[in-house]
Amino acid sequence: MKEKFVLAIKGFIMGIANLIPGVSGGTLALTLGIYEDFIGAISHFFKHFKKNVAFLAPVLVGLLISIVVGSKIITESLENYPFATTFFFIGLILGGLPLLFRKVKGKKIDAKNIGIAILTFLLVLTLGTFKGSHEVSFANLNVLDYGLLFLVGAVAAATMVIPGVSGSMVLMLLGYYNPVMETIKEFTHLKNIFGNFLILVPFGLGILLGLVGIAKLLEFLFKRYETQTYYGVLGFVFASILTLLLSVFKVDFKILEVLIGICLLVVGVTIGYKLGDE
Repeated sequence: MKEKFVLAIKGFIMGIANLIPGVSGGTLALTLGIYEDFIGAISHFFKHFKKNVAFLAPVLVGLLISIVVGSKIITESLENYPFATTFFFIGLILGGLPLLFRKVKGKKIDAKNIGIAILTFLLVLTLGTFKGSHEVSFANLNVLDYGLLFLVGAVAAATMVIPGVSGSMVLMLLGYYNPVMETIKEFTHLKNIFGNFLILVPFGLGILLGLVGIAKLLEFLFKRYETQTYYGVLGFVFASILTLLLSVFKVDFKILEVLIGICLLVVGVTIGYKLGDE
């Protein structure tokens, strides 16, 4: 029972992370110690059906709860307490780093592996510099618009699983972040249920397709190129931490907010470290 509860907490943290632009749910899954199991369970869902359901069910429950309660909480937290909120998630990532370092401990350090880490590091930093110049509208959607929703869902899901890459940031770049967040918020508050349901269904189906596709690709990479993949992940993770730090120092803050942020950083590190060892 404790194991299921811990998995649900990890799923909740992953879900909350995916709602925040710049924070990667894949990174949190990795540093919380469930990444490879999560990828494997999705990639081979029917092969070991009972085992995979037993693992994924509590994780998905945590994810769904985070989406239902988090869409409003995260929006308000980022608006009112951006420094403290961001520092808490940086702490969660930092707390899981020892687990990630253990994955590459004893592995060969050569120019190719270092080059992969630098390449993925620069890739995430470059992605973080782009800003969406437009925002789509969900009013008067046609068949093509619903098809685009499906494709955007698939792309978002793929990026949500890749460590260091923020699915929410990608949605923001495509102009879908705020409309999707608003739709989820309205749906969970039982507003315009039918209209919002029609929007969320193709988006959700796209997410399922994206998850399966990226899970199979990542599983292949971890099996065939484990060391190189982990070095690439390290580049993703360190770049995501730097991107978050750069973003938070762009906002105005007071000394009290800094102190609270540092306290939440320590709390995040502690939680990330403890959950990573569970």
